[in-house]
Formats: sequence, structure tokens, C-alpha cells
Amino acid sequence: MEPAIPKDSVVLVTGVNGYIGSNVADQLMEAGYRVRGTTRDLSKTRGLSSFWEQKFGHNRFEIVTVADMSHDGAFDEAVKGISGIAHVASNVSFDPNPNKVIPEVLAGINGILRSAAKEPSVKRFVYTSSSTAATAPIPNKEFTIDASTWNEAAIKAAWAPPPYNDGREWDVYASSKVEGEKALWKFMIEEKPGFVANSILPNSNFGTLLARSQPTTTGIWIRYLYDGNAAALKGIPPQWFVDVQDTARLHVACLINSDVQNERIFAFAEPFNFNDVLKILRNLRRDHIFPADFVDDGVRDRSRVANERAIELLKTLGRPGFTKLAKSIENNIRDW
Repeated sequence: MEPAIPKDSVVLVTGVNGYIGSNVADQLMEAGYRVRGTTRDLSKTRGLSSFWEQKFGHNRFEIVTVADMSHDGAFDEAVKGISGIAHVASNVSFDPNPNKVIPEVLAGINGILRSAAKEPSVKRFVYTSSSTAATAPIPNKEFTIDASTWNEAAIKAAWAPPPYNDGREWDVYASSKVEGEKALWKFMIEEKPGFVANSILPNSNFGTLLARSQPTTTGIWIRYLYDGNAAALKGIPPQWFVDVQDTARLHVACLINSDVQNERIFAFAEPFNFNDVLKILRNLRRDHIFPADFVDDGVRDRSRVANERAIELLKTLGRPGFTKLAKSIENNIRDW
């Protein structure tokens, strides 16, 4: 099957210096594409630019600054001449005030969609949503997550009247992802642009840190355990994980596979709790001292997720399926 976008064409990756964005760019270049990345701060990409020049050679990666994605026309220049877009950038400040997060996310997704619709070269668009756009983790409850599942409860909780206290930040983040992904599908239905769109809903991302970058978002959870800071994970429930490179590969598949159209792809590899992670860490670093096991080891994420399509797409890229938790954690701590 011919790829939906031609090899060696340029793909835009927003938020390219982030944990997911950098891996999406890396996997796109592995697949034979050139990447134009956006960042708010050029200084944050210097290590990555050097890393990719050594790995892939000259003229495979370029960087542009988008200081504020909420501004009108913020992406107009960045999209010129590109064949596809992976919109990874988001507000991950985890501010409990929805007014400081959600409007920026909505302005960003709507703005880049409008910019893309004006550029005839754009044929594919992938939005990095989140597992939280479908549901929050609900320990020990059996339920099914599929393409029709939306986390409406997060929207209600995020927009509840002030005060905006600590504890609301996860609902605000989740609501930004629900509202952002719904804005994508609304735009596709109403505007009917000349490109195909898909969304990726990853759960907790672990795994490879490129160019010796620091772990961020869920990737930092492994660092907390490695450094003995189990207290930082208090209140985080058991859930599913996905290797960050598998998340990136699914972005590639949704950009280049012609038969993937208007789909929500669930990047859920396997459920875990932090005792599972500690067991793997102790096996990998036998001389290192790790925290004691967490209590309530029997608490698990028992949801059933429609991740079969994701597994199928990974296999089209030559993978056996999802990367296992032990291998992902090994990749996460490789340079520590």
C-alpha cells in the first residue's frame, strides 16, 4: 500500500522538545520522513538537534519557534509545505484553574486546524489526546473503554465553581484533553478540510529518554521510585502503561497508513501498579536501594480497553505488538 504521505516529505511535530513529541519526531525520521518541530523555547531543543544530526544526518530536522500556540495564526508559517501534522503540544502545567489551561488548549487545536486547512499540502493530521479523554483510572472496577467512551465527569469537575484547590489539576488536564479532542472531531465534521485526522489516546508513558533529556509527565514516575521518593506518587492510582516509543509509532502509523481514517487509537499496553514497577527496578539494579512496596497490592486497573487496533497498527510497522513493561522500564533507566 502506498503511504498516505510520501516518504522524505516534511511532517510538523508540535511540542517537539517534550517527552512524547521528541519520540514522535525520532520515529518519523526512523521511518524516512523529515521533521519540522515547534517549540516555545529554542534552547530546549539544542541537545535534540545535535542528537538527530548525528543519528540521521543533515537536513532531516528543523526547528521553528511558536511562542504561544493560542495566538491567531500561530502555526500559519510552521505548516507551509508540510505533508502531515502531529499536534502533540499541550498545556501540561497541571494548574487547578481551568481558565489557565483549557482555553489555551482549545485555541491551540482550533488554530492549528485552521492553519492546516489553508495549506493544500497537508494530507494527514494526528492529535495527541490522552487516556484521560476517555476515562480516569477507576481501580478494581470492571468496565469497557472504546471509541464511544468520553470522560464527561472530568469536564463537570474541572469547571465546578472556585476555589480552584489542589486536587482539581487532574480533572482540569483531563477536561482539556476531552474538550481538545472533541474540538478536532467537530472541526472535521463541520469544515471538511482536505486532510484525514486521527487521534491517539495514550495512558502512562514510560521508556526512552532521548539525548539524555530529563523525564517529564508520567515518565518522571520511574525517576521518583529510583530516587526513593515514593511519597511523590501518593494518590496516583493503578492504571495502564504504554512505552513512549510505541505511542510515537502509533502516531507514525496514523500519519502514513491510508486505511486509518477518523479513528481513536488506544495506546494502552498493559495495566500496572507501582509494586510491579518496583519489582522490575530491583531486578534491573540489584545493588540500588528502592522504597518498600506500596500497600494494597491487590488494587488493580481492571478495565477492558479496545486496544486491538493499536496492536494491529504496530504490527504493520514490524513490531510484535506493544513493548512489555519490563523492557520499557529498562529503557527508561538506561542512562541512570
